Amino acid sequence: MQHIQLSEHFNFKKLLRFTLPSIVMTVFTSVYTIVDGVFVSNVVGDNAFAGLNLIMPFIIILGAVGLMFGSGGSALISKTLGEGDEDRAKRYLSFFVIAIIVFGVVFALVGLAVMRPVAELLGKNASRETVENSILYGRICMCSLPFLMLQYSFQSFMITAEKPTLGFLITVTAGVVNGILDAVFIAAFKWGLAGAATATCIGQVVGGILPIVYFARKNSSLLKFKRPRFELRALLRTCANGSSELLTNISSSIIGMLYNMQLLRFAGDGGVIAYGVIMYVNMIFMGIFFGFSMGVAPVLGYHYGAENREELKSLRKKCLIIMLVFGIVLTGLAEALSRPLTAIFVRDNREVFDLTLDGMLLYSIAYLLMGFSVFGSAFFTALNNGLVSAGISFLRALVFQLGAVLILPIFWKITGVWLAVVFAEVLSTVVTFVSLAAMQKKYGY
Repeated sequence: MQHIQLSEHFNFKKLLRFTLPSIVMTVFTSVYTIVDGVFVSNVVGDNAFAGLNLIMPFIIILGAVGLMFGSGGSALISKTLGEGDEDRAKRYLSFFVIAIIVFGVVFALVGLAVMRPVAELLGKNASRETVENSILYGRICMCSLPFLMLQYSFQSFMITAEKPTLGFLITVTAGVVNGILDAVFIAAFKWGLAGAATATCIGQVVGGILPIVYFARKNSSLLKFKRPRFELRALLRTCANGSSELLTNISSSIIGMLYNMQLLRFAGDGGVIAYGVIMYVNMIFMGIFFGFSMGVAPVLGYHYGAENREELKSLRKKCLIIMLVFGIVLTGLAEALSRPLTAIFVRDNREVFDLTLDGMLLYSIAYLLMGFSVFGSAFFTALNNGLVSAGISFLRALVFQLGAVLILPIFWKITGVWLAVVFAEVLSTVVTFVSLAAMQKKYGY
């Protein structure tokens, strides 16, 4: 297949070809995360599955720093490449990887220290067994947190290096390792939830180490490790550029915790199980939106750095059309496949099955609009406008959903919980298009 460069003109076909590895990589990352849930729910039991889902938002919050460095760092690196300064781009890559490792170790130590109080707070209305399971799973996962951050960041760095297919293959390798070890540790060795967490850790180590080996050696990509310099300005710009992705994941995790608390009130542990299943499906569907946006971001950043405004304008229009088509298709798929997808995780408990199915049918309506705000945030990140990008993400992932999940259940109880995300996506889509219109003159798209 012909190699596609960041500097090229992109039609619909070329745009989809270039972003496809990123989409598949993001979806596959979600799939192998879900493997833990499948094994735990079907082999270990409901309490273990509820415990895993209870603590997962906290783990995602800690790991989100890797996404911040990946998206924000890639925006800066691709802009620098567009300006023709390859040496500086390589130094940035090396510096960011070191920073990620340092942050990863610090956050892992913090996570270990606060795991029990966090689990007890989140599981206030959960059973004691569920809380203890969440502590066990969370503590083991802290051992590989630096590698999780690296894996998240390298997904973006590989695309910027014009090696999205290689990034996908590394993700597949890590996922296969995780899946095989899940079968060995859970089904064969009977290690239960600890086996699931251990398999996840080893998979994350593989996903974090392999890109380091690649960039440390002579390679055919745009990037390679070069002796880094401590550059505070670059670090701050990266954090600002990637703040939207960080806020998105932190906000989503906080909202996930709030969803669990609300569902524990209305449905007990069964509500946490239902929400966990819906979130696993959501990870796959959201992975398509995020994967496309992550894949196209370096292209946008490159043409912004090269001051190619016509290509930037063309890309914006094409991406919005693609998000619309994706939204229609994914909403239809989610509605049509809701029953078999629910059956993968919930088989023997009819009450929980019905609860999950009802929630999935209502939640899936949000996919119709979800892609617009995801792309809008990534678009402004690529333009190195972290403020607008973070504003879209913050409103979408936290403010709108927070208000909805607190207010709607007052009137519609558990139905209000499921519809909160739909309410949030309507408002965030309006904010996204207002932001695109307001910034059009400034960026010339």
